[in-house]
Amino acid sequence: MLRKILLLCGVLSSLLYLALNIVVPMYFEGYSVKTQTVSELSAIGAPTRSMWVAWCTVYTLLVAAFGWGVWQSAAGNRNLRIVGALLVFDGLFGIFWPPMQLRGHEMATTDILHIAFGVVTVVLMMLMIGFGAAALGKRFRTYSIVSLVFFFVFGVLTGLESPNIAKNLPTPMIGVWERINIGVFMLWMVVFAVVLLRYSNRTSTGK
Repeated sequence: MLRKILLLCGVLSSLLYLALNIVVPMYFEGYSVKTQTVSELSAIGAPTRSMWVAWCTVYTLLVAAFGWGVWQSAAGNRNLRIVGALLVFDGLFGIFWPPMQLRGHEMATTDILHIAFGVVTVVLMMLMIGFGAAALGKRFRTYSIVSLVFFFVFGVLTGLESPNIAKNLPTPMIGVWERINIGVFMLWMVVFAVVLLRYSNRTSTGK
């Protein structure tokens, strides 16, 4: 029972993150989900920083709990154990994410750390999808490969515009590209959790 609750945390974490991206921008006057990044909601001096940080702490803990559920579901599956460990690390790692500066401010050490954390997180996500693809059946493997392709494409599109943030130049579609990129991973997490829940049910019933 506990394992199933932990696996449900994978679904809940993605739903929470989606809700945050809908609700939190409403409290940031002038913010545009089309032209601004998610990170700007938690930037130093942003009116939504405290709200975003508080709820994202809940999100990261849900991710870590999901990771523990994946680890417990591995049953000798080495690839699943790796995904579980990566999820736990990603969840705990996310608690310490340093904030960026608001646009128009001089780049500081926190911005450099923020970028470094972003790179590490993207690598972790790609590894999770990769090992997750290898851990389960052919259908999920195909879905994971397609997800990885979309994740890479929209990650590149986001990266092409991101240098303009520090220069305080226009980023006309960065918010869209980044949210699609994140959404691809969040959807993968939900599907991954559902597949594991079904696998858990079959294991517990002996089918």
